[in-house]
Formats: sequence, C-alpha cells, structure tokens
Amino acid sequence: MSAQPAPPLRLVTSTTDAADPAAERALVVDAQGGDERAFAALVRRHQRRAYAVARAIVLSHEDAEDAVQDAFLHAWRALDRFRPEQPFGAWLHRIVANAALDVTRRRKVRDADELTDVHASPWRDPAEARNLRERLLEALTHLSARQRSVLVLHDVEGFRHGEIGDMLAIPEGTARSDLHHARAHLRKRLGDLRSNP
Repeated sequence: MSAQPAPPLRLVTSTTDAADPAAERALVVDAQGGDERAFAALVRRHQRRAYAVARAIVLSHEDAEDAVQDAFLHAWRALDRFRPEQPFGAWLHRIVANAALDVTRRRKVRDADELTDVHASPWRDPAEARNLRERLLEALTHLSARQRSVLVLHDVEGFRHGEIGDMLAIPEGTARSDLHHARAHLRKRLGDLRSNP
C-alpha cells in the first residue's frame, strides 16, 4: 500500500453523514485495500470537522488547509496500520491535530485571518465588531498553541474534554486545565469589554 501514490484530494465545503459506523468501517476496509474512491468518501465524510480541528489550532485559513491536506496524505499512507474496529474519526482527528501543530511550529509569523465563528452582537456596529475580532485574535496569539486549540475545540466546536484529550494526545484533566487557564487569560486581556455597553 505504501508504494501507491496518494489519491488526489479536493477539499469541498459539503460533507456527508459520518454517523453510520458500519458503512464507514466498510469504506475503511476498502480504502485499506487500495480503493481510492473509498478513501475519497472518507475524506468527504470528515473534511469539515478536520478543517475545524486544524483551524482551531492554527487560526489561519491557509494554514488550516495545509494541515488538513498534510493530515489526509498522512492518513492515506498510514491507513494500513489503522484497525477498522476503532473509530476512524478519532484516529483521523489526532492526525489532523498533530499536522496543525506541525504547521504552527513551522510558521512563527503568520497573517491574522478572520475567525469565521466569531459573530458580532446585533447591537454592535461593524467597526466595533471588527475591533472586537481583532482584539480577540490578538489575545488568542498570547495563548500557547495547545491552550488555543483546547479553547476553540471546546467553546467553538463543542468537543468534550475527553475528545479533545484524544485528539491532542493529552490527558482529559490537562485539557480541562488548559481550558481553564486559556479562559482566565482571555478574561484578563479582554476584561474591559465587560464594562462597555
């Protein structure tokens, strides 16, 4: 399997339901047998969540896309070592998180990109919303990559502490602690926003 070229990956915005474990297991087994269409189906099932995981870590759209591409390529190459009875999504998201952390390590300086999940309150004008977004992005850059990852994966993406621990290969208690410290840091840096109407 390692001698085969990786199938071309095309990231699209739609995804199919990954909730059917038996169908997913069948796709994994077919992909392990070299079926590129089965692997492409796995990519479609998981690419949106994979992008969200990567984006939570790197904050930049371009870096997130790079990390997802790297992760899917690594997953294709390592697929023969995956045990189909395990949840494919958890295995893949660990690979994505590691790829995103690698991108973060490689890029010390990156352009700030908008966090698409930050929405302005209805009463704020666009200038205030832009200022809030810029301040939030600036505050996030002062967190460690792991704290930033835990914060966004939990508070924006809705992952549970245990799931985050699995993705980042850290104990669940460490994920809880990182979330606590990340929130405290943001409260300290953005505390003056509370007093503004």
